Amino acid sequence: MVPVSDGPAPQGASSSEDGPAPRTLAFDVGGTGLKASVLDGRGEMTADRVRVATTYPMPPDRLVAALTDLARRLPPAERAAVGFPGMVRRGRVLSAPHFVTTKGPGSRVDPALVAAWAGFDLAAALKEALGIACRVANDADVQGAAVVEGGGLEVAITLGTGVGTAFFMDGRLLPHLEFAQVDFRKRDTFNEQLGDAARRRVGNAKWNRRVRHAIDYFDVLTSFDHLYIGGGNARHVARDELGEVRSRVSVVSNSEGIRGGVKLWDDRHVGVRGVVR
Repeated sequence: MVPVSDGPAPQGASSSEDGPAPRTLAFDVGGTGLKASVLDGRGEMTADRVRVATTYPMPPDRLVAALTDLARRLPPAERAAVGFPGMVRRGRVLSAPHFVTTKGPGSRVDPALVAAWAGFDLAAALKEALGIACRVANDADVQGAAVVEGGGLEVAITLGTGVGTAFFMDGRLLPHLEFAQVDFRKRDTFNEQLGDAARRRVGNAKWNRRVRHAIDYFDVLTSFDHLYIGGGNARHVARDELGEVRSRVSVVSNSEGIRGGVKLWDDRHVGVRGVVR
């Protein structure tokens, strides 16, 4: 891959007077799978998505190695973008709920992994490993960036191994809020009530009632203009049971978690560069 500068680049059509738009190597890091593809300037995949299972334990160096291996299976790109399931600020990981466990979500937390991930500069590590500039954001922020339309207050929720949230005002990403780790109901967090383990345990019907309760929660909290539901378990959401709020809710493809990577390089869309860099 060809090294490039760490500065931002504008997005738009796939080509311009200055030549083709930079290609973006986009990663979607999940609790059960690591996915990647290469995007053109419009955010369209130029290669088939590649995927490997997420293995545990997953210290930072192992994740960097796994993502680097995925990149070798794809065409070259000039820059990279990563959606990571945790709190990220200026490219550094502040929390990694899945990756501090010994055997994955629900298993024992390893203090050594907590220490290894705390403040880890994932953007810098991947820039060194891949030889191209890299930006990192929370995975829900990335997926939301791919689908919001830019009007009013828009909320994105991802339902997968855990739960992710992202908030946008007039198309600009707001600072990330880690609702996954906040008490939701019955002294359980959003992750514990809505994560994949909970869905499998209680069944889709009861899980959907919890999803509806969560949507109502965010409606009261934000008075959102529109809410998007993505992630691997979005396909299990029963939209017909959402009631009046249904007209302001869309279920989106899980592939948006990769396609949103190009938006991390569009400062007009993302807004505060320090949030994602």
